[in-house]
Amino acid sequence: MTDGMEILLIEDNPEDVEITLRAFQKHHLTNKIHVVRDGEEGLDCLFGTGRYAESRTVKPRLIILDLKLPKVDGLEVLQRCKSDPRTKTIPVVILTSSREEQDLVKSYHFGVNSYVVKPVDFPQFTDAVRHLGLYWMLLNQLPAAMG
Repeated sequence: MTDGMEILLIEDNPEDVEITLRAFQKHHLTNKIHVVRDGEEGLDCLFGTGRYAESRTVKPRLIILDLKLPKVDGLEVLQRCKSDPRTKTIPVVILTSSREEQDLVKSYHFGVNSYVVKPVDFPQFTDAVRHLGLYWMLLNQLPAAMG
């Protein structure tokens, strides 16, 4: 169910999902988070297709997106999201382990709002997630039509 969703987390690694959710909880950023495990499901959730065709979808305030995803990779999800008028204004943060320059360049070319490389250790990872949540959910201002 996507009613009231504020953050769409598109991540296939269960450990990274758990760490991200715990970091949001620990820092009282328990916004309504909807987790999907691959790029295809992420697109279905955003555009009300596939298994989301019958449900009322709500545009998230933020998308946190991994790059290395099954079915449809993160760059394609980003490109489709930013090229569609229904979703192009949603802030997208890439949270990935990829340090490859080409991934960084392509992400910004396709319109990513932020590119964050996942820290290796737990405290750094939770701190990075906390900063993401604080900035994008509390400090960043969106136009009224998006809220």
